[in-house]
Amino acid sequence: MDAITIREIVDATSGQLLSGKEDAVVMGVCTDSRIFQQGDLFVALLGETTDAHRFVRQVAEQGGKTFLISERDAAEALADANVILVQDTLAGLQALTHYYLDKIGVGKIAVTGSVGKTSTRDMVYYILSEKYKTGRPIKNYNSDVGIPLTVFTFDSTTEMAVLEEGMEHAGEIHRLADMTRPEVAIITNVGISHLENLGSRENIYRAKMEITDFFGRDNVLIINESCDLLKRSRIHGDYRVITVGETGAEDYVVSNIRDMGLEGVNFTLTTGGESREFRLNVPGAHNALNAALAVAACARYSVTMDQAAEGLLKLQLTGKRLKVREARGIRVLDDSYNAAPDSVKSAIRTMEATPAERRVAILGAMNELGDDTPALHYEVGKYAAEHGISLVIGIEPKAAEIVRGAREAGCNALYFDEKEDLYPELPKLLKEGDLVLTKASMTRHFWEIADKIING
Repeated sequence: MDAITIREIVDATSGQLLSGKEDAVVMGVCTDSRIFQQGDLFVALLGETTDAHRFVRQVAEQGGKTFLISERDAAEALADANVILVQDTLAGLQALTHYYLDKIGVGKIAVTGSVGKTSTRDMVYYILSEKYKTGRPIKNYNSDVGIPLTVFTFDSTTEMAVLEEGMEHAGEIHRLADMTRPEVAIITNVGISHLENLGSRENIYRAKMEITDFFGRDNVLIINESCDLLKRSRIHGDYRVITVGETGAEDYVVSNIRDMGLEGVNFTLTTGGESREFRLNVPGAHNALNAALAVAACARYSVTMDQAAEGLLKLQLTGKRLKVREARGIRVLDDSYNAAPDSVKSAIRTMEATPAERRVAILGAMNELGDDTPALHYEVGKYAAEHGISLVIGIEPKAAEIVRGAREAGCNALYFDEKEDLYPELPKLLKEGDLVLTKASMTRHFWEIADKIING
């Protein structure tokens, strides 16, 4: 991070300097007292369960010198410190993020979508890195707080920034887009994640489209026209729209997708009369479209198809996404980070395309699906039975419908109330030559099952 003066923080946040020196500087931004480092600005956020103003004294005792607070009384514990008072510390943090992005002059590509946004973000990062010094989110940061923490890891040597913008409710992406003001945005798809909160796919579409709320004539939106709700004809903004798809009518046409299971994916990408073969060393045929979206976005910054192909060969996906692990002759496809019906089916297709003695799917809850939750879980179980899965194991109550769907489609299926109930049975259920998928919504921590299989 480049140094920021106290005066800059005061001006950017419309704050009031209660004490301290305007020419003092900070070299980092922190919202967690447990990982505070000297030289950081400590932002005292008010969470649903915790008020970080409780920890300002502790941070001061650790050497903290600069604080952004919204409770004036907290300043009493901060003698000899730079203390900036604002009305809302989260809004102040976001305003400072907006200012800092402008200060360092970085190019910005933002990615959103119901499924595949983190993978696509990673692809954009590896492609851009062939030509530019590029920054991307640390961990899976894509929220009101996560994006600022990511941005403050960049400095003035960073030429391009790849940002991920997530949401659970309408209005959230609008706020993130206002903070980041991307030049290019990608929408991977409009699925049914967050249906419980937003009520319909049309509402999800509108929420995703908030990423364009601050677009003008110089901005570009990249969309996946293979998604039924993402069509150029539906978009009427004063900005350029670039389409990706498989029909042959899009600006970037994906064809000849060859799913090689765990070995990866090959595909052809055609645009402007130029065709190029691409290879991904990560599994999942759906990643061909994600990669094409990334190539289209990076082309706006004069990255060639050859450079894009080289970057994609280096791709490593963040977190527990289609990670292949092996122990004692058992291969585990650890895709435990999150789950929605489309992503579970995609993982099952990857299993189906991979040679194995037997294929086992250990599946859990898919969250935020609203009234269709039972039917969608049942559908996934039926799909697994029809696409090469020999044994389905459902964990926790929502997955009971997965088990029912699998059984009624003729597949062997078992149910466990909790993942801990499964652990003693694993040595009896799994055997050498098995290919095992672990997948559920992130809150279920299904990577712990993958760890248990690998570590024994």
